[in-house]
Amino acid sequence: MLENYPDVLEVKDICSILRIGRKTAYQLLNSGKIPHRRIGRIYKIRKDAVIDYLQKKKIKL
Repeated sequence: MLENYPDVLEVKDICSILRIGRKTAYQLLNSGKIPHRRIGRIYKIRKDAVIDYLQKKKIKL
């Protein structure tokens, strides 16, 4: 699952993975549903955090 993606993702990557827009991606991050780190203006998201989110929502890729 998600082998083609790096271990640390950015917002554009989770948009592609989840097939959502940037606004929805930022809402997921800011609500705490997907844990992340913010470095300056850049959001960094661990790939396993996205996998956990998908498993909780029971979404299959």
